[in-house]
Amino acid sequence: MSAVLVLNADFGPLHRVSLRHAIRMLFREVAVVHEAEPDRQIGVFPMPTVVRLVSYVVTRWRHSRGPAWSRAGVLTRDRRACAYCGGAASTIDHVLPRSRGGRNEWANTVAACGRCNNRKGDRTPGEARMPLRVRPFAPTWADLAG
Repeated sequence: MSAVLVLNADFGPLHRVSLRHAIRMLFREVAVVHEAEPDRQIGVFPMPTVVRLVSYVVTRWRHSRGPAWSRAGVLTRDRRACAYCGGAASTIDHVLPRSRGGRNEWANTVAACGRCNNRKGDRTPGEARMPLRVRPFAPTWADLAG
């Protein structure tokens, strides 16, 4: 199944949904077909490639605050590269270990390979003599998209 672009009522792009989901949106009348494949129908609806919402959806939260912390987000932010050796990262490491009060926050976590994560253990990078190659930061939505 192909993905269908969903536009807000002001024609701003929101996200993509499956064709099946787009047809359900049309059936429930929460969206209308904006663009469709020529000469193709699904029941009474033309086969959509782009649908537009009937009512405007407020999305300020996406612009005012960055994404919530997640393990997958840390790996994406660091491009799956170990912050200690530069190799392929498979896990995350807490710069200030959790046992010492370190929290699951963007500024306290980095991507790490299993070997470096085990080697660092329950110490800070300074104590383990393992300097960080990158400085952890809170990413924007654009940082995680690219």
